[in-house]
Amino acid sequence: MTRLPDFRLETYFSRWEFTARHHMTASDVQTMTLSDVLALADDQDRAAFENLSLGYTETYGDPALREVIAQMYERADAADVICFAGAEEALYLAMNVLLDAGDHAVVVTPNYQAAETVPLALCDVTGVALDPDRDWALDLGRIKAAIRPNTRVVSVNFPNNPTGKVISAADFTELARLCDEHGIHLFSDEVYRGLERDPARTLPQAADLSERALSLNVTSKSLGLPGLRIGWITCRDRALLSRLERAKHYTTICNSAPSEVLARIALKARTTIWDRNRALIAENLPLFDAFFAEFPDVFAWQAPDGGCVAYPRYLGPEGVEEFCTRLVEEAGALLLPASIYRSDLTPTPTDRFRIGIGRAHPEEGLAALTQWLRTHR
Repeated sequence: MTRLPDFRLETYFSRWEFTARHHMTASDVQTMTLSDVLALADDQDRAAFENLSLGYTETYGDPALREVIAQMYERADAADVICFAGAEEALYLAMNVLLDAGDHAVVVTPNYQAAETVPLALCDVTGVALDPDRDWALDLGRIKAAIRPNTRVVSVNFPNNPTGKVISAADFTELARLCDEHGIHLFSDEVYRGLERDPARTLPQAADLSERALSLNVTSKSLGLPGLRIGWITCRDRALLSRLERAKHYTTICNSAPSEVLARIALKARTTIWDRNRALIAENLPLFDAFFAEFPDVFAWQAPDGGCVAYPRYLGPEGVEEFCTRLVEEAGALLLPASIYRSDLTPTPTDRFRIGIGRAHPEEGLAALTQWLRTHR
């Protein structure tokens, strides 16, 4: 196995995620129960779940699940989809299939750590940072300047984790065209697609824009079903999908059969679930707006364009690392400090923290934050 550094986010979560009283940095929306999901099933899918044989499934994924996933795209069909055990397996295997020593990749920062550490373990990587001083804008000129003759992959994530940034559809389309012009695979992490505050800003999916592009998605984030552990890559380059399948033979081989049926049910009802989750975020945002408005000398707050996480600035003199440590130890409220999102590729802000806005009933956690701040400031 390729040697990789500790995964900072997961290491931090291992310490605090299930012990902190208030999980205020969740990267997924409020999850559903098994009965909630089954209530969305039609008779055929409910019977399929109740009478499921617990044997191996196909490495590519359940054919019926792949059919449902393909319906989410304009130009893909089931043969253009391969399923994985979550998005992390998909990202890890895709980078190992696409990149070799001697290759080069371009990765946009800040990002989910694996988006840069996996490529960095394989080849040279250039980072291109979103600009925090221009509302996290992406400079396509810097992407173009970073491309080399041996560049094989450009990796992006919108809506972005942790910033919540959504670039314009025109810029995203131009990015796909630029990658095609240079024979590069655009790897597009789209796990928060469906949670845009303004649905009109929803980006096209990369796999619809280019036959070479890979669209990564998962049931965990915008659907709020991380326990299913079902992710997928959609790509119209079927020779590449075949290479991904062979790589998967060395990891999970196949997915959980019950999870694939439940994912199929959820994805058929995706519009209902997305509507529910966007409504929850819309209901929560005024609570977060009010909280941050009470402490304008402590925080600089901006609601995200999409997704269910935001990346405010901490203005306190002791710095965001000490703030987050004291907060979880003394108030039991968990946030992710900027060090979790530091990059080896580009400078990244050191005064920010990730906060989640997609869980139900955040009032208790916000009250704990408020009380602690009133006491300690």
